[in-house]
Amino acid sequence: MKKIISILMITAMLLAMASCGGEGGNEGGADVAATNSGGENQKSGSEPVTLVYGSGDYTRINPAMDEHGEINILLFGGLTAHDGDNQVIPGLAESWEFDEDSNTYTFHLRKGVKWHDGQAFTADDVKFTIEAIMNPDNGSENAPNYEDVEEIAVLDDYTVAFKLSAPNVAFLDYMTMGILPGHLLEGEDMQESDFFRNPVGTGPYRLEAWDVGQSITLVKNEDYYKGSPGIDRIVFKIVPDDNAKAIQMESGELDLALLTPKDAKAFAGREGYTCYDMMTSDYRGILFNFRNGYWTKNRDIIPAICYAIDRQAIIDAVLLGQGMAAYGPLQRNIYNKEETEHYDYNPEKARELLEKAGCVAGEDGFYTRDGETVGFVISVGAGDQVRIDMAQAAASQLQAVGIDCRVEIPAQVDWGGQMAYLIGWGSPFDADDHTYKVFGTDKGANYSGYSNEKVDFYLTKARQSDDPAVRAENYGRFQEELASDPAFAFICYIDANYVAKSGIKGISADTVMGHHGVGIFWNVAEWQYEKKS
Repeated sequence: MKKIISILMITAMLLAMASCGGEGGNEGGADVAATNSGGENQKSGSEPVTLVYGSGDYTRINPAMDEHGEINILLFGGLTAHDGDNQVIPGLAESWEFDEDSNTYTFHLRKGVKWHDGQAFTADDVKFTIEAIMNPDNGSENAPNYEDVEEIAVLDDYTVAFKLSAPNVAFLDYMTMGILPGHLLEGEDMQESDFFRNPVGTGPYRLEAWDVGQSITLVKNEDYYKGSPGIDRIVFKIVPDDNAKAIQMESGELDLALLTPKDAKAFAGREGYTCYDMMTSDYRGILFNFRNGYWTKNRDIIPAICYAIDRQAIIDAVLLGQGMAAYGPLQRNIYNKEETEHYDYNPEKARELLEKAGCVAGEDGFYTRDGETVGFVISVGAGDQVRIDMAQAAASQLQAVGIDCRVEIPAQVDWGGQMAYLIGWGSPFDADDHTYKVFGTDKGANYSGYSNEKVDFYLTKARQSDDPAVRAENYGRFQEELASDPAFAFICYIDANYVAKSGIKGISADTVMGHHGVGIFWNVAEWQYEKKS
């Protein structure tokens, strides 16, 4: 039996603007859609309108291998897309159907879509991209999303079918993956090809210039299938340091930036700026590296570590109260189980568990076990001041209960050798995203080396059912098992504090952001920028 999936093309939306001050709010929505002809910003003979965004650095732009590049959605398109409510809508595919008997999705592609080099986009490009991700030799962290794909059949230039070996209810979410041009990448190294420093996509913007370590300049794609974008040029100015972003926002070098809560607060209520305190599904926690021999001997003290963290104190001090305490990876998902162990701050309980595990308090205030001091190092990536502050706060709290915890900021992350890492994950989409591949044994984004047979079982059962009751039961059990055998010491969910020049119209303030605050550009083709003279 075929279940036909009804597709309604999403038109203009009127979204309320949540502003922390500045000159008004979002005047986009229906008005933006009505004027989005590509000519409103650039009158005849006028200068092109440029928006400068404060960005982290890129060594390559490769949506197939990497997950979190904010720039990906400007350059590339997927068969499906997400709207402002993070629901799946048509993208490069205008419709699709699902055959339940054979577990087969058939996608019908838009005709007339062109790559930025003028070549036609076809079903062969879709097949090439997904097969490249699935190829274990390419080492894509996105591979677990497609491991159920048994066969990809190109039926004609504009029809492609995916036969799955087992149901995967998140499959349509995963088809938002940016499709790559097979005619430019066939036979190329999918990790090292120069293409990923000169990318060609089908997105609303195309690459104009890349000044390594300085900026990436994009210009609007006049042939974009949804119509020419409203802003002529977008520059991703490379500003890896959080403090420098705030300084450059103040000086006028940037038009839009994701700032720390402390830095964003300085722009609240100021003329010429609009602040967006946007909800995210983005959490922070301490990842324990189970490949490190320390945790082979000391895995049983992780619950004590979890009890020793005063999450609300960290939220208040580091995030200025913005965010919420974290106890699991699905708190902003419909399948969250509130009754799961929260590990609420309880230093007495932490000491009790340490002593129950055979740890002995020393004269220096730190516990020892088998003659060795109980303690570990949390590694943190350079430039992310919020994570650094969180790690230092957590280390101080752990020291207070007798665990010798320290923080280091290495030049490069050593996933295999480090003891722990201040990690961030989070997806506003299907519950399978950022659970199956993060906590599943040997999956592409499982950087902790965590392995738990029950976790694997429950996550697999949940992804293979479209029955909400079955999914809720299995995600509930997954969360219970993860709490009893923690992979992370969860700390908090953070907000995304974007600051923009008030002339930028069309930002969807109510959309829930993903990891790293990614998602603000989901409707960038509809934005306008009315610069003040």
